[in-house]
Amino acid sequence: MNKKETFDYAKAVAELEEIAAKVEDASTSIDDIDRYIKRTKELVEACRQYLRSNRETLTAIEK
Repeated sequence: MNKKETFDYAKAVAELEEIAAKVEDASTSIDDIDRYIKRTKELVEACRQYLRSNRETLTAIEK
């Protein structure tokens, strides 16, 4: 992700849901599944970073 881009958590979750549906489809090739797994790892890590950042911000505000 480009530093100038703003992370969109909702879009990331929607993409993860799309990937899950594709992986569950029996017609999806092994090569495609490998690509989806790699993309899933990227999205999950980005979501985790986003949530950690928000948690840290909220914790700072509460103090």
